[in-house]
Amino acid sequence: MENGKERLGVALVGLGEYATGQLMPALKETKNCYLAGLVSGDRQKLDQYKTEFGLAEECLYTYENFDSIAENRQIDIVYIVLPNSMHAEYSIRAMKAGKHVICEKPMAMNVTECERIIEAINETGMHFSMGYRLHFDPLNREMMRLGQGERFGEVKKLTLLDSMEIGEKNQWRLDPRRSGGGPLMNNGIYCIQAAIYITGKLPTVVDARFSEKTDPSKFQGLEEGIKWTMYFGDEVIAECESSYSKNQNVMRADAESGWFELNPAYEYEGLKGSTSEGEMKLTPVNQQALQMDDFALCVITDQKSRVPAEMGLRDMKIIAAIYESAEKRSKIDLQIPEFAELSEP
Repeated sequence: MENGKERLGVALVGLGEYATGQLMPALKETKNCYLAGLVSGDRQKLDQYKTEFGLAEECLYTYENFDSIAENRQIDIVYIVLPNSMHAEYSIRAMKAGKHVICEKPMAMNVTECERIIEAINETGMHFSMGYRLHFDPLNREMMRLGQGERFGEVKKLTLLDSMEIGEKNQWRLDPRRSGGGPLMNNGIYCIQAAIYITGKLPTVVDARFSEKTDPSKFQGLEEGIKWTMYFGDEVIAECESSYSKNQNVMRADAESGWFELNPAYEYEGLKGSTSEGEMKLTPVNQQALQMDDFALCVITDQKSRVPAEMGLRDMKIIAAIYESAEKRSKIDLQIPEFAELSEP
């Protein structure tokens, strides 16, 4: 057990919509962990959630005094829910403070930052997990099982579409200095993930093109949309699209003797699955609660997360290759090292 504890304390770093609307409610359902601290630059939010969750004043932090979290024994895990430009800095600072880390996707702004996080993991010996919640969703895990188990024969083609209407211009996701990119970094990463966990294989080639911008002033320095194809070296392809000006939510696999799909596929709830043989009938879950409980158990039992840092680095290397392909308007060969973490169902 971690310091003899049966349940671990989690501090949320960043109190935006995802933290307050998804992670906080999930932490009311978790069995292996609970909300133990908050980090925010907004004192009003700190006071609001301090009261709701009965937190002590010494468990509330600002970004200025964040490093003093090292002295708080109630906090075991830090969940980074910040703009992408802050992921590497706060992941590393948390681990140097002796805290285990869950980091929202993408892992960081680029490959170099991901590698710095992994260096910190190795130096500190702390546990690290990506916030890849879909690995804990039963319908997504069924897609893994059907694909990797070749239930309908070998998968031949994947259609993976994850897009959303981004909304107003003045948000950090549309600031390339804070986001590192557009919908590929935010939504498209789910398509990359799905292609790998359905096939159990790594792509060898990518071929991408940026979509034409309908609002250049809104999408300055980042893509409005992008389409790309991933090739898996054995005639298996994944056709993907991610956009900030469409609504798409599809994960479909066409195999030798049938098909299987989720639509919607990437949401927090309300997912629906079907196959060429009928509906997928699986009990819905709270993805975030299962994700955090699993990581807490990994820390307690000293086991590696099923969504480790190496997976985040792998995905960032693929994202970098997709951007390079779109910029050069040509295919790019991928040389991604084989990892054990290919998402077994």
